[in-house]
Amino acid sequence: MAARNKLQSAPPYSVEQVLKRLGGDIRTARLRRNLTIAEVARKIGTGPRAVMDAEKGKPSTGMVVYAALLWVFDLLGQLDEVADPSADKEGLALEARKGRKRARKSAGLDNEF
Repeated sequence: MAARNKLQSAPPYSVEQVLKRLGGDIRTARLRRNLTIAEVARKIGTGPRAVMDAEKGKPSTGMVVYAALLWVFDLLGQLDEVADPSADKEGLALEARKGRKRARKSAGLDNEF
């Protein structure tokens, strides 16, 4: 039996709150479009339980379910902005300070055959 990821049972508080808010927003989008859970599940090719879990903001729900739900409601474009490297001020500052171009050093080529 595979070990259960601890993040799924006890995520950091802020992560849990964001997932619950996202789930609630997905539910609101579904209700505004007058769609049932079963209709949305059929559109994304999953079962109703996955949609219900996403709407509750359960951490065990896969990212692909959240992304597919956003796609159904034509909200997927907003996901492109998440973790955009050009908006990562701290990362850009660290990169500029270190001047690093690669994540690891190149081993180079040798002529031994």
